[in-house]
Amino acid sequence: MNPELCKQVIQGLGGAYKGLRLYPVQHPAIERQLQHLLKALMALLPGKKQVNLGLLEGTLFLDEHLFPDDDPAAQVLAKLLQTLELEGFEFHPGLTAEELRSFLQMLGQGQIKGEAFDDLLPEHGVHNIRQAKIKTTEEEEQEKPQKVYGRALKVVDQIFHDVRLGRIPSSEEARQVVTNMVKLTISDPHALFALSMLKDYDNYTFTHSVNVSVISLAVGRSCGLSEERLRVLGLGGLLHDMGKLIIDRNIITKPGRLTEEEFEEIKKHPANGIIIARQMDGINQDVLDIILGHHLRYDRQGYPANARGHDISNLADMTAIADTYDAMTTLRSYQRPMTPRRAVERLGELAGTVLHPEYLQGFVAALGNYPVGSLVRLANNEIGLVIRVGAEDPDEVQLKIIFNAEGQKLAQPLPRKLSGAQGGRRP
Repeated sequence: MNPELCKQVIQGLGGAYKGLRLYPVQHPAIERQLQHLLKALMALLPGKKQVNLGLLEGTLFLDEHLFPDDDPAAQVLAKLLQTLELEGFEFHPGLTAEELRSFLQMLGQGQIKGEAFDDLLPEHGVHNIRQAKIKTTEEEEQEKPQKVYGRALKVVDQIFHDVRLGRIPSSEEARQVVTNMVKLTISDPHALFALSMLKDYDNYTFTHSVNVSVISLAVGRSCGLSEERLRVLGLGGLLHDMGKLIIDRNIITKPGRLTEEEFEEIKKHPANGIIIARQMDGINQDVLDIILGHHLRYDRQGYPANARGHDISNLADMTAIADTYDAMTTLRSYQRPMTPRRAVERLGELAGTVLHPEYLQGFVAALGNYPVGSLVRLANNEIGLVIRVGAEDPDEVQLKIIFNAEGQKLAQPLPRKLSGAQGGRRP
């Protein structure tokens, strides 16, 4: 397949969709992009049943051609597919300019989403663009974590939105998504965990809450919790920081060091969270303990001070490990993120005082020698990023090779599997 034509398709579709934020579909600027797009597709389609555009492990592709993650048009289309909850699009021979125009208009108006894709397009005269059916059964199984994680983000966003508006949030959807998260964690403990390392810096508050829930489940599984207890732990992780929503946003987002008075305000968020959670349905005492006690520390010298003498659930100690690990590995305005390796070392320094030593030991063992997010240098001198860890053997990892043996950064990362026996070392 001609790489230049592929690039023209991506630029044409991405540029036209982005332009719809400013102009109607009939605008000359959109029409120019549409004609470039149609011309490139017409050059690619002869002799083919279809041209597929979609995502592979978060990377945009057009048939066999992968696009680098820093390509602006590819970024636009990758985000669009994620928003639409679609695997991708199929472009078929016979495609017309009018079909493309209708398709773009529907995209711009947000009329297409998920399973309704194939039903809506024909109603608008679009017959040669369809929802892509490009994944094998195995690949569909691997995609489930992305859907569950995405749903968890939406659930937390809604809960936080309700809190900001002074409404009592519902816990029903949160309990449902946690049930799915638990089932995934039991069957593949690293699937959701890998997604928690793909940080969203622009939406830290609710992304952090989902990540803490995910990482808490990894901690709980490594400690041998039952499925029922894992559901409680996961729900507590989702809700642990709700109390921050009723603290001055300027304090929460302050880039520099907090004053003593500001930190005293921050320390109110566990108690604030309890007030909210007690008004919600289906919140038991263990969840309340997680919300109240995730900053109490293992030695119980943390905050809130008036909770230090209470008998707090051990699930709060597991959540504290998750909370600390996610905070350490996340870029904030006032700190650079630690690598997973350095974060594990730092967690070890906190064992026995801030963090529960036995729970931490189990969690670190489950991460394996090459935690997700680690960079490893292979024996042939290539450097790869760990993107997945084996369910049975944490030293069996999936990589994206990002630097070749000569030290040159690859325009398109290459997938690679590494077994424990092959070995690797961290750069």
